[in-house]
Amino acid sequence: MNELISVLEVRYTRDYVLWLRFSDGVTGEVDLGGRLRGRVFEPLKDIGLFSQVHIDPEIQTIAWPNGADFAPESLYERCVRTVAA
Repeated sequence: MNELISVLEVRYTRDYVLWLRFSDGVTGEVDLGGRLRGRVFEPLKDIGLFSQVHIDPEIQTIAWPNGADFAPESLYERCVRTVAA
């Protein structure tokens, strides 16, 4: 991955799974259920809040109204591993 990757599109699909489209055209799903730990991420266990995911245009990744976000590189790696499996 030589260029900076950003998330261009996100869709809530089910449970803690999101469909993502990245700036290089890669698409796929990521399950974030196991990553919702800590003060910022614990509230996302509430599906009502989790499903409010959106793209933050400033940081070019997914974010939630409570300020939680994930690095696009981390999401990309998880997505590419899932597609390759």
